[in-house]
Amino acid sequence: MKTKSNQRLRVVIINGIVMALYLALTFVTPLSSGPVQIRISESLNHLVVFNRKLLWGVLGGVVVYNAFFGFGILDVLFGGGQTLLALGITALLHNKVKNVKVRLALNTLFFTVSMILIAYMLVPTGGKPFWITYGTLALSEFVTMAISAPIMYYLNRAIGFDKRV
Repeated sequence: MKTKSNQRLRVVIINGIVMALYLALTFVTPLSSGPVQIRISESLNHLVVFNRKLLWGVLGGVVVYNAFFGFGILDVLFGGGQTLLALGITALLHNKVKNVKVRLALNTLFFTVSMILIAYMLVPTGGKPFWITYGTLALSEFVTMAISAPIMYYLNRAIGFDKRV
């Protein structure tokens, strides 16, 4: 029998594992910062499609990586804000959009479009024009999210992310 405090502890522990996994996957990705970002860890954004409670682990991973290995406080604000915005919209649509494949597609779209915030942050430091920076960021995010969506879909069928917390 699960008590409420055991359930809360379980959510915290699993989010800590997701955060650690996000950090580990980001470290093994050669293009994890800058105007082209192909972070394998971004595939974990799709966890929220299956289970909204996992938002905090993904967000925590983004914030910690950006604070210590990205562009510091600006990256925490913009990168964390971009992640919270996209995941927040995905989480809000969870009960309204029942089709998981549609939610995966929408999540991919939300992350792709919201890369505008990262472009806005990078332009003053990167020296490239805004639209070029946004284009490379949006394209790299779209590719990562689009490739990982079916993988996460089939992982969920095997593992059941929605039932783990």
